[in-house]
Amino acid sequence: MNMKIAFVGKGGSGKTTLSSLFIRHLAAVGAPVIAIDADINQHLGPALGLDEAEAAALPAMGDRLPLIKDYLRGSNPRITSAGTMIKTTPPGEGSRLLRVRESNPVYDACARTVELDGGAVRLMVTGPFTDADLGVACYHSKTGAVELCLNHLVDGPDEYVVVDMTAGSDSFASGMFTRFDVTFLVAEPTRKGVSVYRQYKDYARDFGVELRVVGNKVQGQDDRDFLRAEVGDDLLVTVGHSNWVRAMEKGRPPRFDALEDTNRHALGLLRTVVDSAYERRDWERYTRQMVHFHLKNAQSWGNERTGADLAVQVDPGFVLGESVTASV
Repeated sequence: MNMKIAFVGKGGSGKTTLSSLFIRHLAAVGAPVIAIDADINQHLGPALGLDEAEAAALPAMGDRLPLIKDYLRGSNPRITSAGTMIKTTPPGEGSRLLRVRESNPVYDACARTVELDGGAVRLMVTGPFTDADLGVACYHSKTGAVELCLNHLVDGPDEYVVVDMTAGSDSFASGMFTRFDVTFLVAEPTRKGVSVYRQYKDYARDFGVELRVVGNKVQGQDDRDFLRAEVGDDLLVTVGHSNWVRAMEKGRPPRFDALEDTNRHALGLLRTVVDSAYERRDWERYTRQMVHFHLKNAQSWGNERTGADLAVQVDPGFVLGESVTASV
């Protein structure tokens, strides 16, 4: 199977914790994984066991955007310069594509290997929103690097790309929410906890986004009943207190095989849902949605920002897919 997976939810819902557990679960069975921290608060590295210094030393994708653009542009004749590429620029004939298992200049510059029990993953991060950004940039300038890479990423059999998204419903400011095969929304059993679910559900309805809810911090049947009443059949599984997670948050995680059976079962259920989504993968729709959001962004701000007509970047005959041969 080959899947792109997003974890979303309001701040404090536990989405980073659950995404890190899912990443560890995949690594433990030897699956190739690219983990991407697309949340400006940048907690995924520590959740995967990095100390503060190691996490701070991770290269920020947002700071390497010129390199990313220059590499992905390749020999695509529709893109006159890397400077005219924006976060939504779609690939076309001549573009370079990213594949999970390969080595390339983007991974060399932006990815770092994180060793986990029984395996390792490549970790990429947007980079934090710093004091230097205040007043002159919005965080979309950081997450744009993630979106551009996802637009050019072709994941092959038995490969996984797991993205810890920015909190709330902010990913709808672009088309990034359509870049995934499955989106797991982490919700606490509270009114605020399900409010982000409703926003996501409303936005995603028209785009065929597969949305499943993971109830977190669930303490009993009353909490489960509340979530079921609020989100219906979108509720996949619920997760409660974990001594393993508590130890991890203190920086002293036991071996991953010591994770509680109930939580191990929950992670297995997530993977089953992800793998089953492969049969429904539609590369033509994926490419069409990419183009839709590119034209929308081009018209609203991109053309003015770059001084170019970005609609000409669209290659009408190109469909991204596993059979596409990348430019070299």
